[in-house]
Amino acid sequence: MRSIWNGAISFGLVSIPIKLVNATENHSIGFKMIHTADGGRIRYRKVCELDEEEVAAADIGKGYEDADGSIIPITDEDLASLPLPTAKTIEIVSFAPAASIDPLQMSSAYYLVANGVPAAKPYTLLREALKRSEKVGVAKFALHGRERLGMLRVVDDVIAMHGLLWPDEIRAPEGVAPESAVTVSDAELDLADTLMSTLGEVEMASLRDGYREAVENMIAAKTSGGEAAAESAGAPSGGKVIDLMAALENSVREAKESRGDASSPPAKVTALRPGQKRSTPKKAASKKTAAKKTTAKKAAAKKSPAKKSAAAKKRASA
Repeated sequence: MRSIWNGAISFGLVSIPIKLVNATENHSIGFKMIHTADGGRIRYRKVCELDEEEVAAADIGKGYEDADGSIIPITDEDLASLPLPTAKTIEIVSFAPAASIDPLQMSSAYYLVANGVPAAKPYTLLREALKRSEKVGVAKFALHGRERLGMLRVVDDVIAMHGLLWPDEIRAPEGVAPESAVTVSDAELDLADTLMSTLGEVEMASLRDGYREAVENMIAAKTSGGEAAAESAGAPSGGKVIDLMAALENSVREAKESRGDASSPPAKVTALRPGQKRSTPKKAASKKTAAKKTTAKKAAAKKSPAKKSAAAKKRASA
């Protein structure tokens, strides 16, 4: 893997030479803009708005637009003169429990590679210290011309670093939660728990990007002069939930069927109508007793005519 940054980890008075490499890669399929009439490429050209002439990359600098619209030129020398102690150093400022880091802050991920044989011992020391403490290192570093926050943690036998957004870059969730008051019944929560248990866990490695595969198949078919086979997109998700309980019950049933466990359907929970009374076991037992008595009476009524005819035959023979 190609390194994108060379520097050192500052761990107190210990300095660990490292290289920074990307821990992730983008597999999304990119498209080019074309002229639909003739298929020609559409390209961007950088043009000065004053003289309307195209400008070469070597002649393009930086500028800050002020509130009144005026542009203040900023040179590379201006930026180089600013104090930036983390320009070549990942400075660990504290150690904290991983749970104290809000996942909303996490952005890009990197692997830290020990740079050279002398770096192996202090690198291993930091790695094992992170493992034993079950904490993560919070650090400051500079990349792509700006200072950033980072979180160091151990992945297998490697120290990984997640770029973190600064706390003031996280928006407060104002006006996001439902405004109306909503109550959830215990029965609904029970069914939701059942659904969560039925869905269970999944091997992350087994998940795939179905849309990207469909795009790749379509491109391959067009390249070979054919047409890609259309795949069913399935029923659209979302929309208004009319009966939440029914939706939960159906979800549990479908989850069990998808895992080959349809033998025990989930117990159906039926909400009582206003004024409706819940039946008790005693009443159910009395109904069963009454049914047995009725059956016995019917059986006795069927047997009695047969007994009378037998007695009459005896008297006639006498």
